[in-house]
Amino acid sequence: GCTGRFIDFLQKEGFMPEGVDISDEMLRLAKQKHPDVTFHHQDICQWQPPEKYDFITAWDSIWHIPLAQQESVMTKLIESLNKGGVLIFSFGGTDEPSEHTDSFMGPEIYYSTLGINGFLSLLIKLGAVCRHLEYDQHPELHTYLIVQKQL
Repeated sequence: GCTGRFIDFLQKEGFMPEGVDISDEMLRLAKQKHPDVTFHHQDICQWQPPEKYDFITAWDSIWHIPLAQQESVMTKLIESLNKGGVLIFSFGGTDEPSEHTDSFMGPEIYYSTLGINGFLSLLIKLGAVCRHLEYDQHPELHTYLIVQKQL
């Protein structure tokens, strides 16, 4: 995202963040705010991360990936963590996998989710442990998970 709130926080805590986005405009805005940060202009569905990370955040982004690619992207993210690394991501907290479009924020936008059980099942299969799950904008279905790759 272009707000930089996660980058600002991570830098303040001593991390050296990197970013990835498919949007030219989002990257332009991000680079304008954080010229010292490495940004990758890539589609996360095809991109291969250049290294392993201690922390990955995918806030308000995973749900824009086609439903058919959710599992492969989540697998890539977990595999890109160091042992004991943490992934935090938000998603649509439905019971079952689903996808839809809406124009709530102006242009029509695509959303998809594996659903709570879908994500939890996949993460367990990938060797990750759920550390926290929260509906953080109740009654909205905006949900986030904090997971840790097993040591």
